[in-house]
Amino acid sequence: MYRRDRGEIWRAGLPEVDVTTLPLSSTGKALLAAFEARGALFFGDLVNATGLLRTEVEKGLAELVAWGLVSSDSFAGLRALLVPSDRRRPLGGGYRRRGRIAPFGVETAGRWARTHARPPIPDEQIAEAIAWQLVRRYGVVFRRLVQRETLLAPWRDILRVYRRLEARGEIRGGRFVGGFSGEQYALPEAIGLLRSTRRERGADELIAVSGADPLNLVGILTPGEAVAAITSNRVLYRDGVPIVVKEGEGKERFLVDVPAEERDLLRGALLRRRPAPLVRTYLGKSKAAG
Repeated sequence: MYRRDRGEIWRAGLPEVDVTTLPLSSTGKALLAAFEARGALFFGDLVNATGLLRTEVEKGLAELVAWGLVSSDSFAGLRALLVPSDRRRPLGGGYRRRGRIAPFGVETAGRWARTHARPPIPDEQIAEAIAWQLVRRYGVVFRRLVQRETLLAPWRDILRVYRRLEARGEIRGGRFVGGFSGEQYALPEAIGLLRSTRRERGADELIAVSGADPLNLVGILTPGEAVAAITSNRVLYRDGVPIVVKEGEGKERFLVDVPAEERDLLRGALLRRRPAPLVRTYLGKSKAAG
């Protein structure tokens, strides 16, 4: 997900895709031909243009979306493809008698269209956009910190951008985080926050994040093994320090010495998951559902 006004920058950083080399199904090719001939189309128009069954068109859209070749007007299209078919209203209308049904479907996702080709944007502009994105995300940036990021530009190009921004006085260069080699750059306001954090005493605040969260820096900024950046993994922080992790279906792994009487409390904080109201709505659950 990205802001619409930054879409060209992020698309420009992606590699070119040669459609002729992709192992597309006959359905995917038929849908692609319809888009090339007619432009953006509603789901019903796609069915009429290709003469395929509605279920085939749905599968073909999922295939093209997975390859990054097609997108829809709204995020509802992706939500519809992610929800299992038995949790959605049947294609063509009708109702299911059992179970909770999501209040959206692939037919109500708006228009579908081919994604735009890679715009001709200079590499320097792409590197500057990435450099700003990183420093706004982390406050302080250095090579070790971003080793897990899938950068769309080489680190050396991003480093040149930081040196230029420092010369213009827009960011600061220096040694802000000890124990790491290489150049470090920071937003001016981040430096004050680092100093206040060092002076203030912690409030025993517990925050749990998914392993896929950018804040999962276990084994990168801290000693020990890294936690794989996948959604099912969990990391619990206390005052910003990782104290316990859970990977897959395995047991919790405590990273610091914790009294036995506190472990159950920390396990509960680590595994607590409370979907936001909007997410529960998308899944077809009432707000009162657990």
